[in-house]
Amino acid sequence: MNSPLNQTTKKMQLGPFEFISLFALLTSLVALSIDTMLPAFPAIAASYALGDSKDTQLVISALILGMVFGELVFGPLSDTKGRKFAILLGMGIFCIGCIVSMTAQSFEWLLIGRVIQGVGVSGPKIASRALIRDQYTGASMARIMSFIMMFFILVPMLAPALGQLIITFATWQTIFAFFLLMTVSIGIWFSIRQNETLSEENRIPFSLKAIAKASKSILFKPTIMAYAVTAGILFGALLLYIGMAQSIFQDIYNIVDLFPLYFAILASGVGVSSFLNGKLVMKYGMYRLSISALLALGCFSSLLLLVSILSAGKPPLFWFMSISFLCFCCIGILFGNLTAMAMETLGKAAGLGASIIASSSSLVSVIFSVIAGRFYNQTTIPLAIGFICAAIIGCYLVYSAEKSKLKHATPI
Repeated sequence: MNSPLNQTTKKMQLGPFEFISLFALLTSLVALSIDTMLPAFPAIAASYALGDSKDTQLVISALILGMVFGELVFGPLSDTKGRKFAILLGMGIFCIGCIVSMTAQSFEWLLIGRVIQGVGVSGPKIASRALIRDQYTGASMARIMSFIMMFFILVPMLAPALGQLIITFATWQTIFAFFLLMTVSIGIWFSIRQNETLSEENRIPFSLKAIAKASKSILFKPTIMAYAVTAGILFGALLLYIGMAQSIFQDIYNIVDLFPLYFAILASGVGVSSFLNGKLVMKYGMYRLSISALLALGCFSSLLLLVSILSAGKPPLFWFMSISFLCFCCIGILFGNLTAMAMETLGKAAGLGASIIASSSSLVSVIFSVIAGRFYNQTTIPLAIGFICAAIIGCYLVYSAEKSKLKHATPI
């Protein structure tokens, strides 16, 4: 007899609000794991007597590195064992990583814990996308993912303030205790309320040969990889900002205590635009909105570069906030659409497809953000140039993918 975990019910019983809320929390674990740590960087540097304060950025990079590997595993696993199994297993691994980081006696062990967290958080990130793909396609999927993005963007808006609140009354290690408690709570909710969506007959038996064959098919499908690389570059631009944010506000504008507030204001641009995208995508389509957002991102980023150059790399706070907010609005429109367009032609290999797409995007984002981040010089110029490069490359890839889309329309 199959266990309840492997049994597939005919239809999801969750209402739209509960479904979106639950999956927003599941996908928000990545953002929570990144943004809550930002205010703790000085305390971490002091705890481990780090010679270079920039080493604390490895706390973010280690998590993304773990995701690169985890995302390759949980896609095939969700296609073989089911979406629910993969999500719960990933959450368990994430909890182990939290314990390792929370009890780390050296900076190296802290990073090891973060890598484990990255591997684990890939489970809910990847399998939840495949679960959504099981139930929605095309513009409907983009609409659902945009609403999920709108909800989960509250996390990066509030996470720095949460991190600052925790380290005000406790140690930075308590942040990982909070991660642990939240993950267990979400896991219980998910395990009780969400049904399995991948039926036994649609599961793909685990086979390295079959995985290699499917991977080759996906990797050589130009439309899928174009969207995946574009999403990775845009996420890299976002990581570039996250890595520079505290330094920009502190070094240029002397903003320390109110940093979480300014961070939240800019992050709200992603939430607002994601909400609007959920309304507009049904009318205008994913491609039209995406290419328009990329062009707008290029224009706004160029304006930020111009203002930065004219002000010796230190634009007035009003101009920096205003233009950056518009840039984040463009990014908010893009994330849901790019993921949906990449997933649209995957067919029943949605788990493996989501795995390869996410792993490729994470790898691209790490490379992009690390290289661009090396050029930070206490000005906003490197940030503006990074956004411009992301917009230009994204425009080219999305336009090229759309041109060849009709020629490669057969699902995998």
